[in-house]
Amino acid sequence: MATDEQARAKVVESLLGRFFDGEMRPELVRDLQLAGPVFDGFGAVPGITVGQEFDSREAAAEAGVHRPLQAGICGTAAHGAESIVVSGGYEDDEDHGDLIIYTGQGGRDERTGQQVRDQELTRGNAALVTSMTTGTPVRVIRGWEGDAAHSPTRGYRYDGLFRVEDHWSEIGRSGYLVWRYRLTQLVETSQGQPQHPQLPTTPKHPQGRETPVRATTTTQRIVRSTAVAEYVKRIHDYTCQVCGIRLTTSIGAYAEAAHIRGLGRPHAGPDVAANVLCLCPNHHTLFDFGMLIINDDLTVVDCADRSVIGRLRVRGAHEVGRQYLAYHRAHHDQRGAVLDNSQ
Repeated sequence: MATDEQARAKVVESLLGRFFDGEMRPELVRDLQLAGPVFDGFGAVPGITVGQEFDSREAAAEAGVHRPLQAGICGTAAHGAESIVVSGGYEDDEDHGDLIIYTGQGGRDERTGQQVRDQELTRGNAALVTSMTTGTPVRVIRGWEGDAAHSPTRGYRYDGLFRVEDHWSEIGRSGYLVWRYRLTQLVETSQGQPQHPQLPTTPKHPQGRETPVRATTTTQRIVRSTAVAEYVKRIHDYTCQVCGIRLTTSIGAYAEAAHIRGLGRPHAGPDVAANVLCLCPNHHTLFDFGMLIINDDLTVVDCADRSVIGRLRVRGAHEVGRQYLAYHRAHHDQRGAVLDNSQ
């Protein structure tokens, strides 16, 4: 076998082309375990630095930063989103630098660029929800047509990894339903930009660490009132207001405080008792994902099949704000309609 690295690479390419014509080389090498970890499209691209610029979408695609030449979201519902382009293409986008309120894809007239129909939670839109669920970060590429305060003056620029923290639907400026996502930038560590590869369809046993290490990072978050959360949970005796289950652990009862209207941008909900529910972990997750909505009469609706599963349990000392429930419905119920409970 040749000793020169470039010569060895040529031999390998020749053999792959001769005996495995049509196969994807990275996947083939990975499956045969002939090499170390292969970049799978998620996380930081090897050799690409934050702030690196590209003259065109074609150049960004060739570098592997954002593969589609037109679509603003690269990814699938099954595996999540690899990357997005923020370039001012949608009128509802908001760019605040380390925080982006991103509008999903679809529903625009190809000739005018105007929103002419509702968006659907499919394709790239569903991919971003998957990324939110798995916690896999998304590459953000900004284009020259985006917000001037945060965009390059020409071409496109890779601006690092962002995490999808929230998603919801709402009626956009043009009067049509759009899907919206809140993305926040990940902080770089001393080891460089964090990379979180997507798990394969058939998970492989991770190597892990015998002795976990600690890393110091700096981040910003909304400061929640522990007193408000604890007050609501104690009023309900740590019992879920949806299912009535009270979890007991070795150190006492456990429940979670769920904000109805989210804190921070873009929801700007208040951290007050009327905007908080006492829920079990399961129903907290379903509520945050918009799979449960609560009508003004406090009936709880399962959005998976549109059935009423019960009525929110209440205590006199804790009055739930109907305005916050209405906001949650408007942002998570695509149909925007309260069910008729008389049937």
